[in-house]
Formats: sequence, structure tokens, C-alpha cells
Amino acid sequence: MEKKAKKIPLRQCLGCNGHFPKKELLRVVRDPAGAVSLDFTGKKSGRGAYICKSSACLVKAEKTGRLARNLECEIPAEVYTAMREELAAHEAD
Repeated sequence: MEKKAKKIPLRQCLGCNGHFPKKELLRVVRDPAGAVSLDFTGKKSGRGAYICKSSACLVKAEKTGRLARNLECEIPAEVYTAMREELAAHEAD
């Protein structure tokens, strides 16, 4: 008997609209307290949305407002700035 191929979960990037395996994307999470942050582990509790691990996709998701709409909250400009800095630091590693 053949083994059934394991299904790989796909998610859509809110920046470039591409569909990628979940492990290749970065999760942005709104925790139960309402704070928005990047989730590099993918295990934080709260409502999540996905973007590519590039600053360009984060900027595009901010510009179109798709990230705020998916997380169902307003995201201040300083939070976006902090997320861009954190992503840039993570890209450098």
C-alpha cells in the first residue's frame, strides 16, 4: 500500500497575495489584550495573519490596510515601525 502524501497547509501572504506553505511565512498576531506583534514561532495565542518574511510585504500590507482588516483592529504607525525594525533585525541573522 502506498503512503498517503502529507498535506502541507498553505496560507496567503497579505502583502504579495502569494500562497505559500505555512512554515515559510511570518505570522502577525493580535493577542487577547489587543497588542499586535510578530510571531516568529507561530505559536502565540491570538488572531493571526500571515506575510512573507520580507519588509516589502509588510510595507505593502500596511499600505493597503489588509493587515489591520484581517486582525480586526487599528494598528498604530509606531507598531508598524517596531515590526519593520524587528523584521529587519531577524533578516540580518
